[in-house]
Amino acid sequence: MSRVGLDGQVAVVTGAARGVGETLARKLSARGARVALVGLEADELKDVASRLHTECEHWYADVTDHEAMVRVAGEVKRRFGKVDIVVANAGVAAGGPFLDSDPAAWRRVIEVNLVGGAVTARAFLPVLMESRGYFLQIASLAAITPAPLMTAYCASKSGVEAFAHSLRAEVRHKGVRVGVGYLSWTDTDMVRGADEDEVMREMRQGLPWPAGKTYPLGPAAERIVSGIERRSAHVYAQWWLRGMRSVRGSLPGLVATVGSRRMRGLEPRLGAVARGLLGAGGAADEQGRTQRN
Repeated sequence: MSRVGLDGQVAVVTGAARGVGETLARKLSARGARVALVGLEADELKDVASRLHTECEHWYADVTDHEAMVRVAGEVKRRFGKVDIVVANAGVAAGGPFLDSDPAAWRRVIEVNLVGGAVTARAFLPVLMESRGYFLQIASLAAITPAPLMTAYCASKSGVEAFAHSLRAEVRHKGVRVGVGYLSWTDTDMVRGADEDEVMREMRQGLPWPAGKTYPLGPAAERIVSGIERRSAHVYAQWWLRGMRSVRGSLPGLVATVGSRRMRGLEPRLGAVARGLLGAGGAADEQGRTQRN
């Protein structure tokens, strides 16, 4: 599709306090979009909002909370008059062997990444239909290829990819475009949190090129914004991810063979892998849940 100018458009970004969400908000604002920031870290959201180039506002909300997100959608509409773009970016991750994983942390990854994306879509689709807008669900390389020690994350990102593909057919005739954004390992707090664990770092670095590399955040976000401008069905934050679509059918078997060898070598050290959510965003999510409970 041809590009849609972002000047004057209203964009909602979840998980906007840091990482991909923060950088997307800055780049969208730099192109003239008015931005609504949604997340769990009120102080960080306020700081991000203070550095944007255009009219903006921030909302504290848990993306898994349907009532809260419906309230946010209504308040964003009243504040800006419309919503043109929604980026369902909020996400958390946990690593380590499934059998030894913390059940609460494992479940929370599914809830935030998969259920949170669906809750966000349910809340904002009515206003996106009014504007004939665009919903972008952020997925991952993890949706294309499975990886050991990342069962919750891979399951959740495969789930949001399938959800977005299914949703696209339901809402396209109502004027809403739906896209899926794919990122490989990108320099965020989440990835840095995973790299703090020696076993997780070795697993990532042992992936074949170019999958084992960590990529800078700025260019990745720039490619996503270009995809938003085009209302693309598929948005690739790293150039080579597009080519993975043609070989994805063979990847589960390959990972099962190669990954099992790697796991045997790592077995003696697997007990030391951290069990909670990864990175500063994961810590904020756990703190928020503790306070709400």
